Amino acid sequence: MCYKYVFLVLLIPLSFTGFAQRKAGKTVFILLDEQALISCKQQYQNKDTAMVAQVNTLVKETDSLLTAGPYSVTFNKTKLAPTGNKHDYVSQAPYWWPDSSKKDGKPYIRKDGRRNPEIYSLHDGSQMGRLCNSVQQLTLAWYFTGNEKYTQKVKRLLQVWFIDPATRMNPNLNYAQYIPGLNDGRGIGIIETTGLTVIPDMIALLQSDKNINSGLINGIKQWYKQYLNWLLTSKNGKSEHSQINNHGTYYDLQVVDFALFTGNQALAVRTLQNSTIPRIDQQFTPDGAQPLELIRTKSWGYANMNLWGWCRLARMASRLNIDLWHQQTLDGKGIKTAINWLLPYALKQKSWQHEQIEPFSYGTFTRIVYNAATVYPDISFKQYLEKHPLKNQLQDIN
Repeated sequence: MCYKYVFLVLLIPLSFTGFAQRKAGKTVFILLDEQALISCKQQYQNKDTAMVAQVNTLVKETDSLLTAGPYSVTFNKTKLAPTGNKHDYVSQAPYWWPDSSKKDGKPYIRKDGRRNPEIYSLHDGSQMGRLCNSVQQLTLAWYFTGNEKYTQKVKRLLQVWFIDPATRMNPNLNYAQYIPGLNDGRGIGIIETTGLTVIPDMIALLQSDKNINSGLINGIKQWYKQYLNWLLTSKNGKSEHSQINNHGTYYDLQVVDFALFTGNQALAVRTLQNSTIPRIDQQFTPDGAQPLELIRTKSWGYANMNLWGWCRLARMASRLNIDLWHQQTLDGKGIKTAINWLLPYALKQKSWQHEQIEPFSYGTFTRIVYNAATVYPDISFKQYLEKHPLKNQLQDIN
């Protein structure tokens, strides 16, 4: 994910009332919880020591962003798409390497989980990452301080990426995660735009600020509509939709989020019912394992990442009165059993038996637990939370 700071408490499903029932004229949140956000601000205004310290740290770090950027796929371009158009997003497949048996190394060969450093010579992905991180930090800094220097910066960043003809990204991912010698781009690259799900909620938060006017918001929504249409109709989009592992999960996540942002609630509901729910039977076993993620060389990371995607989908589904949290197949497959399956490994009560070439980390599972704790009161997370407490409401969730 490309965003750095988020209020972890905002991600807890404390309230799912009113996604489509808010008063006219108000933009609604899609993933963030408004009441939890208000509570954080009240703590800050009441000079709660811990919250003041956290916000001060956020503000200090955010001030450094005021002189950074803006960001664009047209900046620092080291490789053009086959179209020759610098506005087309380009990235290289991370786990594909030159074939040492071939003189030119092509076609490249796959080494799962091992990143080819060549990918870092292309900058479109990092530009998008900085955009998402900066918009979120700047927005939160404005929310707590009211200082419009932050929203002025946000406006500039959004205009450059989505609006300005000279710098905007073309709303497609035709050339993401290309493999030298094999193709010019793949549907699998669509997972790289997951970070753009942060933008709609930041716009919802900024709607009352004069710098974020209706013209800017409508222009950004038009970009998202075009990109959403590409996701639904393009060859790469259809390919990613057909993926049955985490790529399918994060494809649905983007479609639902972008559909809600652009006012297409029917599409969001249809995606959840006809695409997401059937994935439960494909991705989970009755005891809660995720075999499609466990075969990866970074199996712990992928199992957690995929389940986190399901938690985010479940939050959005709840806003649409669809209970994905408790959706299960007749033989018990579902989010709940998947969390129960991972829990003893997170507690180190069981030894992980699958390949994991990177060190174990628990940040993603902690986010899963803090979401699940209010949804599944019959699961005891006490022991886990004692080992992995939420130390800071401003949590780095990269």
